[in-house]
Amino acid sequence: MGRKGRGDRRQSTKKKKEDDAESILPDDFTIVGSDDGTAFGFDDMWDMGNENGIEEEEDIDDEAVLSMLETSLGKFKDVLASVDDFIGSEKSGKKREAGYRRLFKTLTHHGLGDDAAEYLNHYLSSFTAVALTSLRSTASEQYATCRCLEAAAVILGGGNDEYFEAVEPALKRCIMGTGNQPQVRSAAIRALALTTFICSTDMSATHELLNMCEMVCAEEWRGEPVHPTLRAAALDSWGLLATTIDDADVSSEDGRGTTILPLLQKALDSPSPELRASAGENVALIHSARLNLGVTDEHATTTAKRFRRGSWDGTEFEVLVDEVKQRMAELAQESGKHMSKKDKKRQRSTFREYMSTLVDDESPCETVIFRGGTLELTTWKEIKQLGAVRACCQGAFMLQMSYNTTLHDIFGADMKILNNNDGMSSHEKRMLMSKSSAAAKTRDREMLKDRKKRSNQKNYFLDADGEDI
Repeated sequence: MGRKGRGDRRQSTKKKKEDDAESILPDDFTIVGSDDGTAFGFDDMWDMGNENGIEEEEDIDDEAVLSMLETSLGKFKDVLASVDDFIGSEKSGKKREAGYRRLFKTLTHHGLGDDAAEYLNHYLSSFTAVALTSLRSTASEQYATCRCLEAAAVILGGGNDEYFEAVEPALKRCIMGTGNQPQVRSAAIRALALTTFICSTDMSATHELLNMCEMVCAEEWRGEPVHPTLRAAALDSWGLLATTIDDADVSSEDGRGTTILPLLQKALDSPSPELRASAGENVALIHSARLNLGVTDEHATTTAKRFRRGSWDGTEFEVLVDEVKQRMAELAQESGKHMSKKDKKRQRSTFREYMSTLVDDESPCETVIFRGGTLELTTWKEIKQLGAVRACCQGAFMLQMSYNTTLHDIFGADMKILNNNDGMSSHEKRMLMSKSSAAAKTRDREMLKDRKKRSNQKNYFLDADGEDI
């Protein structure tokens, strides 16, 4: 019996080592599979309509959309009702993780409209009980749980303090646990930040989480270096929560934003592109808040903004801000072989936008295109909030933006206008929007001319005498 016991212990130790090795998550770990990561948008809704006998574009009207939403909500309700069966009672960790993948897709793709929030509220106690238990499981399951808790906050909407109070302690423990994987802690801090932003009405909770974000985004925390992925997540979460407090609390002489400017300056020198981008966006957010301190007229020109009370000139931060501008200008023009062409292009584009705000005091502009119109965002606060929602919903972002009333309230959107399909007839759509339309062929010819022009410029040489050859 003794020998058998020692053998069992050796097998148990070996299995534990294998489990620990499996718990190390890659930097790009996600619960969105290859089949789930595609952009699930209006075309998918029309596919759902085709299953109900809606085959022609002319048939897509308000009644057809309502029918599609009812079908989607039916799937949503069925999955929520069986969460305890395919996750809570499941013994296999891999099957539970697969269950969370299914649950995440259900929440984001089928949790549409006010009815979805009611259904989720009905099953909320069982959903949160299962999720909070999973936060003590393996790293991949913890990550998947955080993502589902984050998506649930988007569906539940504002004024759900009970949900916030239920998940806050467990998510905080997950963030503070230095033994947890950086990806898990990053997912937890993003989930808690978005839940606080949407569901909580307690501003003291917002400031407590801001304090935590400021500690986590430092180079070291509790005597240990902080992973760049976690630091970037903490900065993104800080920026999201900073959009809910007054501009003076962000960018005044003793504001939260001005206090962390030295930290952001160091983050801009990090080898992590994600961390550099997060730091740059927060600098732009803080600078725009600083400009707003001196503006009493919302229609004031950029010149008026620059020379009023919102300037950094003459303050103790003037030199620091100038150094930050110089570093961000370098990142906007960075070249070299240490980054891929795609990453360099993304970084240049991103930091040029930040520089337009930081140097020229220009407002940013981001446009989201819907079937019936466009939604234009012209402040870093709105863009920061939109980025958090997009990162949460991923492929279902457009669906949630179209049918989620909480998001409509946050961004001041009108669902009837955005989802209006009466702008053009089906014939006009085929003539103007089809790939075989005259307009599309004209665009193709123009793009071909541009490509030839760029190619000719690349192949343009001079001989030794300076004459063209």
